[in-house]
Order: sequence, then C-alpha cells, then structure tokens
Amino acid sequence: MKRFTPPEQWQISSLETGAFAHLRELFKVNELTDWPSPQWFSPFLTAINENNIPITFEDDAKVDFGERYYEQVIFETGVVPTRSENWHDLFGGFIWCLFPKTKALINHRHVQDIAEHGLQQRTKHRNALTLFDECGVVLAISESKWQQWLCDHQWKTAFVEHKHEWGKTIKPFMFGHANYEMLTKPYIGLTGKALFVCVPNEIFCKDLVTQYQYLDQALYEMISTDNCLADNKKLSPLPLLGVPGWHDENKDDSFYNNTDYFRAKRRMRT
Repeated sequence: MKRFTPPEQWQISSLETGAFAHLRELFKVNELTDWPSPQWFSPFLTAINENNIPITFEDDAKVDFGERYYEQVIFETGVVPTRSENWHDLFGGFIWCLFPKTKALINHRHVQDIAEHGLQQRTKHRNALTLFDECGVVLAISESKWQQWLCDHQWKTAFVEHKHEWGKTIKPFMFGHANYEMLTKPYIGLTGKALFVCVPNEIFCKDLVTQYQYLDQALYEMISTDNCLADNKKLSPLPLLGVPGWHDENKDDSFYNNTDYFRAKRRMRT
C-alpha cells in the first residue's frame, strides 16, 4: 500500500476537497492550526471495546507493547497507540469516533483470530478485516441498482449518467483511514474497497451524526451476524477519485474516459 510521510507542518489545504467534507462538518478540521494531540479526540470518543474497556488514545512512544501486537494492546487495555503528527493515525482516530461499535468489533475479531491461528498465519477473515479497516468505503444505498452498476464497473452509468442521485439514493462514507491518508495527495489509480449497506430511503434526510450512528449499527450486525467479512468477496473495487463530489477533476465528464483507471470488469472465461 502506498504510504506518505506526513509534512513537518500542519497543512490544512490537504483537507479541503470534497472527500473530507464529513470531517470538516463534524470535527471542524478546517479550523485546526496544528496537528491535534492524541488526547484531542477525547470529547468525541464514545467507543468501548469488546473487553468492556473505554477507548482512549495515547502517544505511541509512551505505550508499553510488551510482547503484544497492536490489536491486542487495544483489546486488553483500551489504549489505541497513536503516532504524533501522522496522517494515518490521525484519520484512524476519526474512524474510531465515527464507527465506534464496528471498530471495536473488528479489533475483537483480530484478537480472536490471532488467538486461534497465531500472528504468522494470515487467514482470509483477518485479511478481509484489515482490507476493510484500511481501504473500506461504506456505500449506503436504498436501491439495489447501485450495487449492480458499481460491482459490474459501469462507471459512467453510476458516476456520470446518475450523478444527480448521489446523496439521494446512494451516499458514500469513508471507513478506511488509509484512504483518507492517500487522498491528502490524490493520484490516478487510487482505489478503495466498497461495502454496500442497504438503508431505508429516509436515512438520507437525517443529519450526518444520525447517519453515521445508523451505519455503525448496521455494519456491526453485518459483520457479527452475517459474517460479511469472512473473506473479501463482499468488497468491490471503487475508484475513489470518481466518487461525485470527492475530486474536483471529476466535475468534467471526460475525466471518466481514462480506462486505465476506470477499468472494465474482467470477464471470466467459460
């Protein structure tokens, strides 16, 4: 996965595109003048891990890992080790605030998988958990056509011909904090993994906080009950720069003519 070295100084201009609109509305990131400390997240945190310990953020350098893996530290102590002045961990903090139940469940699933299979063996389940945690995009949809179009790579149908329906019958919510990190320096080829969540139409009329709460509960049930992340089969490629409103260049419909980025679906031979 492509990673970026964070800048020495806080650069708010990196967060001015449409992809970061939710963070601006809910956390006022556009009003920050410097990197927030790990403790900055405290007023926004409601998460309690599946070991019944409240989630807190602490400076990574001050956390005693011992022989424990990152996910084990979170489960056993409630502490999320957080590197200072680091895009990746900053966005990870926002996701803990926005999807507290789902993040706690994913953490627990990692710990359970490690206990059963050890750290060295990466199971399909743990790979899917990681992929969604890093690169996931929740697509809330009230009509099944969206899943059909996007899974079938009908990009122009979904992104151009029906652009006016985004926000009305489909709405994207970032889950993968690595997506956010890479979108601070967007590049052609940047692709996330979509997970479709069916919602009632009236959800799109609710305020943003209520929408996140609804999706957090829905995701929790999909993972815990339906086992939707048993493997990565439910995750569909999503060109992030093609999402309407997320990238300035896609206002021009010709942007979608780049078939190296907006690739046709590979057909299986029979």
